[in-house]
Amino acid sequence: MGHIYTEDELLPISGLQHIAFCERQWALIHIEQQWEENQRTAEGRVIHERVHDPDYKAHKPGVIVVRSMQLQSLRLRLFGEADVVEFIPQQKPPGIALSNAPGIYLPRPVEYKRGKTKQGDYDRIQLCAQAMCLEEMTNCHLSEGDLYYAETRRREKVQLNDELRSNVIELSERMHRLHQEGVTPKPDMKMNVCRTCSLKNKCLPGIRLQTSGKEYWAEMLKDISTQQGN
Repeated sequence: MGHIYTEDELLPISGLQHIAFCERQWALIHIEQQWEENQRTAEGRVIHERVHDPDYKAHKPGVIVVRSMQLQSLRLRLFGEADVVEFIPQQKPPGIALSNAPGIYLPRPVEYKRGKTKQGDYDRIQLCAQAMCLEEMTNCHLSEGDLYYAETRRREKVQLNDELRSNVIELSERMHRLHQEGVTPKPDMKMNVCRTCSLKNKCLPGIRLQTSGKEYWAEMLKDISTQQGN
């Protein structure tokens, strides 16, 4: 990860959550540009719209709250937006100076999610990637971040450990390889994952022979045209 890339080579941080959940889901969204709204995605969108609203207040004494903060890492080749970054005052380094406030502050990313905490690390990986972007941007080491789940209305403190950081690096590299290849992986039929996927109607996990949803529908239309021709 020593090479520094250009901004044109960056991919969205949000893709890490998708590719950690399912490589095919990631490809359908980020290569084929397919998306389908359901109750889960609609609820998540509403939550993020509320958090990104500048009139939505969440006061903490001495803490400077920045919403919709733009992030990027030329090492990870990632860009994106943090729901909230809290700049927490520090008595001593590490920390950074802010132009509109005295003293030094340490950034802490907070990602808002619908539902409640999940068994997998999908959300934690996305949060860790945000933190790694912040580290590159501020030259500060960050050890923690937070996930806020709307259903439970509780924060989950996340330790940004070596395992999470390694997962971010590996998934980012995998994401870029797939993007360069432009290939949609076949379904892997993890039915516990497929059942909760917002794209199951577009993914068609029961269709194993085609690598992309577009190819499947092209074959379907071809068959229909052939039948009508007969």
